[in-house]
Amino acid sequence: MSARKPSAGGGVASKKAAKRAPAKPAAKVPDRITEFSEFRKRMNERILEHDNQVVRRFFALDTQTYRGGALNQKTKELLGLVASLVLRCDDCISYHLAQCREAGVDRDEFFEAFSVGLVVGGSIVIPHLRRAVDFLDRLETMPA
Repeated sequence: MSARKPSAGGGVASKKAAKRAPAKPAAKVPDRITEFSEFRKRMNERILEHDNQVVRRFFALDTQTYRGGALNQKTKELLGLVASLVLRCDDCISYHLAQCREAGVDRDEFFEAFSVGLVVGGSIVIPHLRRAVDFLDRLETMPA
């Protein structure tokens, strides 16, 4: 049942292809990123409109957690990305990808973090890894 068909050209050429620059996503590249960012912002504002101290304090704690300290912000965002992969939270993964990119994480660092998330989380992480790489490709095509 677990046998898989060998991929055509699964040799050296396909390994080189995996090392290539990011794939060019379909048209409307920024749409997914813009849609995600706008939805997140809008809903955070909606949630915080309510006078609920537990929710407000949790949001503040989350913000405080990712500020630089003994660990810099870049390291903390990479930790958040790995945890999000293991927990299989696509919204969290997208958020931390964007935050990591802002913190200066490069593609090689992303892929090392992806490998940690994959090893810790197992093969069930693979579909989320695919979406993560797609989101990263899209982020990399946006103007800085």
